[in-house]
Amino acid sequence: MDEKKRIANERGSSKVGKSSFSWAWELDGTLEERERGITMDIALQTLNTAQREITILDAPGHKDFIPNMISGASQADSALLVVDAATGEFEAGFERGGQTREHLLLVRSLGVSQVIVAVNKLDQVQWEQSRYEEICSLLRPFLVQSGFAPSKAKFIPVGAMGGINLTSREGPEAESLKVWYKGPVLVDLLDALEPPRRNITAPLRFPISNVFKGQGSGIGVSGRVCGGILQAGERLRILPGDESAMVRSIETDEKSAQWAGDGSNVTLYLTDVDPIHLTIGNVLCRSTDIVPLATVFAARLIVFDIQVPITAGSSVELFHHSRDVPASISKLVSILDRASGVVTKTNPRVLTRNTSAEVQITLRAATPSGPSSKAQPIPLETFGVNKEMGRILIRRGGETICAGIVLAIIS
Repeated sequence: MDEKKRIANERGSSKVGKSSFSWAWELDGTLEERERGITMDIALQTLNTAQREITILDAPGHKDFIPNMISGASQADSALLVVDAATGEFEAGFERGGQTREHLLLVRSLGVSQVIVAVNKLDQVQWEQSRYEEICSLLRPFLVQSGFAPSKAKFIPVGAMGGINLTSREGPEAESLKVWYKGPVLVDLLDALEPPRRNITAPLRFPISNVFKGQGSGIGVSGRVCGGILQAGERLRILPGDESAMVRSIETDEKSAQWAGDGSNVTLYLTDVDPIHLTIGNVLCRSTDIVPLATVFAARLIVFDIQVPITAGSSVELFHHSRDVPASISKLVSILDRASGVVTKTNPRVLTRNTSAEVQITLRAATPSGPSSKAQPIPLETFGVNKEMGRILIRRGGETICAGIVLAIIS
């Protein structure tokens, strides 16, 4: 952040009595976010380190905005989890139903396999090594249980407001930390993250995460390329629907680009299309290789630590990238062994906590009755064909109850 912007944010946040939020204002840009003092939507920012150009997706932590968090996490390669070391604060997030637990389960379920845990606000507990180690000892087994390999989970103590251990450990405030911590700073850990392999030969898939009015006559859409390559000047199909649009230009980090490949977070400016045909959750693809549409599909699920078992016919909310639609778990096909995937029981009556199962999911109409109460299909692909297009999350009553992968599209 440049100095001019930092001073403007500092003045603005002080004026509304939220001076401690001055750094957060760089990514919390809307009036409502600034007034309420919480992140509500996804904000994008880039960071250059010695080895990497990193796109930061700042996702909401508040439970009311989990759908937005899912939208951001589905576009991520790695996770940086910031936990509050203040007494009572970490415990509130980590107890059953806490956001720390849910966020870790969500990012792992969406395919993120690397995580850095920044234990923040240690300056509020006098940089106590025992407090840092207590938090690490509680989180490590939970990370393994959630599916993170121990070698892919790193921990680091930081004091973000004072800039301690972010890029350096200089100054008198860092002396207490230096006594017991000799490891890397946060930027070093970000630099050491392994970029995943990009599948640029796959068919183009571009799920839309945001739609806005562009400059001039065009309309802007942002999202992440989930397979293949797209180029400025080409015409793409919009699914669901029969419409198409021309890609006038491509922007990445506010710089113009001629093309973008798998894994890139980009903004496209489209022409030759009525904005009414572009909504969050639509997928752009080539007319020669169209993404399949589904209303009924088979999926393999991992059930989380739920209180109420899942029965056939359960009404749920299905999340796929930035789209969330009403659905029902219409059939319980089998329960599987979590380690081997072997069927242990067919046609079970219920699914209980921590089980793995194969089910059939049917989309429901957004409006429960009336002549147009037919469920609209959504763009989906099997996990075997495209991992990012084949991952789903299922929520019920404001709680994420399971995550899974698409095995087959039935209709």
